[in-house]
This record gives sequence, C-alpha cells and structure tokens, in this order.
Amino acid sequence: MTRRAAPHRGIDVHYGQPDEPGDDPDAHAGPSKTQLKQKAHELQALGVLVAALSDHRLDALDISDALRHAIEVWRKTKSFEGKRRQMQYVGKLMRGADEDALREAVAAATIGSARATLALHQTERWRDDLIADDDAMTRWQQEHPQTDTQQLRSLVRAARREAAQPPDKRNPRRARELFQFIRPLLPP
Repeated sequence: MTRRAAPHRGIDVHYGQPDEPGDDPDAHAGPSKTQLKQKAHELQALGVLVAALSDHRLDALDISDALRHAIEVWRKTKSFEGKRRQMQYVGKLMRGADEDALREAVAAATIGSARATLALHQTERWRDDLIADDDAMTRWQQEHPQTDTQQLRSLVRAARREAAQPPDKRNPRRARELFQFIRPLLPP
C-alpha cells in the first residue's frame, strides 16, 4: 500500500502564494522572538533599578501614573511569584516610557551614591592621618585655611589620647567628633 503525502506538505502556504526565487522571507520580518524577549528582560531589569530609587527621585521622573502605581505595588508585594509577575507588568508599561531618561536617573542615583561613599572614605582617611601624624595637620591647614585650627588641634589631641588607651577600654567618641568636625569642610 502506497502512502500519500499529507495535503499540506510540499505546498508552501505563504499567503497562498508560491515562493518566488528572489523573495527573502526574513526581509519582511521585524525583530525575532528572542530579541523581543531579551528587550523585555532588559526593561524588567531596568524596572527593578527604577523601583529601587528613593521616593524623591521617583517623583522627579516623568513617568505615567500607571507605571508609578505598578512600581508602588511591586514594592509592597511580598511573595516571590507576585513580585515576578508584577515586574513583568512594570516591564510592559515601561515600553511606553522614555528608557534613556530612566537609565539616566538610575545612573545619577548610582553616581551620587558613589560620590557620597568616596567623600566618606576621604574623611575617614583624613581623620586617621590627623590622629597618626603631625605632618597631616600641616597639610590640612595648607589645603583648608578656613579651618578653626585651635578646635581642630584640640579634637586631634583628644582622639590621640583615646587611641592610646588599651583596646578593651577604648571609646571612639573623640574620633567620631573629629570626623564630624572635618566632614563638612571637605568638598562633596
């Protein structure tokens, strides 16, 4: 018994028209399904970063009310699956948002945080140098002539006395006071 091919095989069902030799099937296609999924994942990842922004920064963004509400719901959601599904919705809403502006806002928040951390480390370094070395006091006065030198010397002496204490009897109060004194004098 001879098997016959199924009626749909062997016939191109491309809008009922046979393929022409010069017809490229990819020429009319938009982004592939993989590209669309990748874009959706990128928007969801950006959505997580936008949702992590402070309320003040989020309010400053020019986003739709629906997107703002979806981010607020995502923040309040506790379950993993609920958060995942809500972030998919946020990603969908972000398709209509200005992606570049959102990326800039996230970058500004990240850079601001990095600058604050750098300023904190710089202040700690100055405090430690002032406690450890007399030459640091001279360098400080050259770089920051507006400083109340008498108060600074007093704080440094107290911090040094405190540092000379045995570790179990040390109270870092004086070092904190010195830190608080020099912190506003350093550039942000």
